[in-house]
Amino acid sequence: MAFVAKRIVALFLIVFGASLLTVGHSQAQTFEQLSILTQGGQRQSFQVEVARNDADRAQGLMFRRSMGADRGMLFDFARVEPVSMWMQNTYLPLDMLFIRPDGTIARIAANTEPLSTRTISSGEPVLAVLELNAGTAAKLGIKAGDKVEHPLFKR
Repeated sequence: MAFVAKRIVALFLIVFGASLLTVGHSQAQTFEQLSILTQGGQRQSFQVEVARNDADRAQGLMFRRSMGADRGMLFDFARVEPVSMWMQNTYLPLDMLFIRPDGTIARIAANTEPLSTRTISSGEPVLAVLELNAGTAAKLGIKAGDKVEHPLFKR
């Protein structure tokens, strides 16, 4: 009996451990080029993952413990509407850039609080949200009114 119990526990640990490795990474990460043209004429480039469906948007950057300085996640909402974001299960503090359909940044929610369930509103109808490491917008001089360049905004 003890042998059977040990095998069940071992099998559980293998399955549970494998599931932990895939949390937040259900598919291979693919990156796309995105640039932000500041009003001061500076171009800032990033490699971003794009969340194009409900499952990817719901997962977002949850459970991630790090992200490269030139990386981010672009949430494509596929239609223009007011959106709200939150930081539940998100360990990284982030800057959230709410983006209009023409690619202009409507508003920036800087240094969002990790693991918070407080909703963060776009403040107006937007097409997308770009998440970057907290402090990136301030460090690079990115402000509301700057232009995001990505194929999403050429529809």
